[in-house]
Amino acid sequence: MKDSKDSKSGRTRAAEADGSPQAGERVLVYDTTLRDGAQSEHVSFSLEDKLDIARCLDEIGVDFIEGGWPGSNPKDLEFFEVARKMRFVNAKIAAFGSTRHAGVASDKDENLRLLAGSGAPALTIFGKSWDLHVRSALRTTLQENLDMIRSSLKFLRPHCEVLVYDAEHFFDGLRANERYALDTLRVAEEAGADWIVLCDTNGGSLPEQVEYGVEKAREAVRTKLGIHTHNDSGLAVANALAAVRRGCRQVQGTINGLGERCGNADLTTVVPALVLKMGFRCLGEGGLQAMTQTSRYVWEVVNLPARDNQPFVGRSAFAHKGGVHVSAILRNASTYEHADPAAVGNERRFLVSELSGRSNLLAVAGEKFGLADRPDKMRQVLEQVRRKEAQGYAYEAADASLEILIRKVLGTHKTFFKLLGFRVIVDVRQDGTEMCEGTIRIEVGGEQEHTASEGNGPVNALDGALRKALYRFYPELKDVTLADYKVRVINAKAATMAKVLVHITSTDGRHRWTTVGASENILEASWIALVDSVEYKLMRERENGTAGKGAGTERGGATAG
Repeated sequence: MKDSKDSKSGRTRAAEADGSPQAGERVLVYDTTLRDGAQSEHVSFSLEDKLDIARCLDEIGVDFIEGGWPGSNPKDLEFFEVARKMRFVNAKIAAFGSTRHAGVASDKDENLRLLAGSGAPALTIFGKSWDLHVRSALRTTLQENLDMIRSSLKFLRPHCEVLVYDAEHFFDGLRANERYALDTLRVAEEAGADWIVLCDTNGGSLPEQVEYGVEKAREAVRTKLGIHTHNDSGLAVANALAAVRRGCRQVQGTINGLGERCGNADLTTVVPALVLKMGFRCLGEGGLQAMTQTSRYVWEVVNLPARDNQPFVGRSAFAHKGGVHVSAILRNASTYEHADPAAVGNERRFLVSELSGRSNLLAVAGEKFGLADRPDKMRQVLEQVRRKEAQGYAYEAADASLEILIRKVLGTHKTFFKLLGFRVIVDVRQDGTEMCEGTIRIEVGGEQEHTASEGNGPVNALDGALRKALYRFYPELKDVTLADYKVRVINAKAATMAKVLVHITSTDGRHRWTTVGASENILEASWIALVDSVEYKLMRERENGTAGKGAGTERGGATAG
């Protein structure tokens, strides 16, 4: 049988039947980071956090931003009050809530009244699709649940531009009682919902079960369908993509997969997959290229460490360590990369470690130091890296320390001061308070400096004393601050005699660099990383001709302690 054209859309009925994407077809993105994401363990948004994230999501072209549940807490009520006065260019703000309570008229239900009064252009309510929930959670009849869905949507219909119905536990409900689950969708359609969103609320469905559920829903209703998946089986992204493949044209999820229990579908993975792998359009112009920046911004707001191995946007997503891989990448990036990192605003990284070969080192620093034409020096650098890493060092994330190591092998490294000695005192008092003081003696160009500094820990005190001693000679160090400090135990079985690895990330407001130190003594490991950080900053300043006043000439020449 030949395909017949749909006169409205120009799509073939066969293509529409299986939901296959048409060239450039759009999938709307519904972000629920501020509501569902806020239910993550260890996540708590302030009002300003929510407003800042909403602005960020609007800038990248998200279609719907679910701001919260007005009936659940005062903060969400205040969010909608403020949001009403803000201008959103791309997104519609959505308010979330539930159907009316059993036995309560819709116009008397406080939850619905707050939703209607939120001023949000999009209103979303969830209702029960699983007969188990109707009987056990709501403790009402199947018919009353249908009436609750119908009357709640009809009540809200005049109060919004877009009305969304979330069919909670739809896929579980479909498996338990298919006829009833589909009846809940039919009622939502009759009541005027613009979108019906199929929810895998427990996150337990498999992709084939999701595909079957979407197909059955498309047979039951003509209303546009969306998908909302949770990650309890590690399949939230796969299930979201499966649903879109079968015809859903709205995807709900959160930035970085934040959400209750194991989280929601991660939009920073779903959106790139839809665009780069399946040919759909999502977000606004430049939105896809802002994925990495958006991901990192949200991690910062929630004060949680970013996942380096996060697909597409993680720091390690396009990082290459194996020498064979790097060699191939340098010839053709597609050999070990499934997508262009720039497409999502990320970047390719080459790592140098004991597993590295010549290709890694050439990719990281070969051009800068001319190593391609100096095979003997290349071999010496690789040998030094392997020797250091055998001692516990790790240079994969320590770009500055790696450069200093290369310069030492090449004989081009210059030291800026000589350590004469340091001491750190930790005084724990009877009332439990602690005082840490670091003292240090250094020599610069024949002049000695002896300083002391207090800190909120021994490393902080030592760092303060070092900087204080150097400011007279190198005032540009006043711009440098420590952005991050990480300690990892290398050989934990050695207990209190274990070796530790210290990574320090520093910034001068324009650049960031990371240095590393390793030792059985945490202060010594920290000192090694601190010295590298200071020397790297001073080295850069002189190479760029931006050294501060009074620091234009090299002093000393003794090896740092």
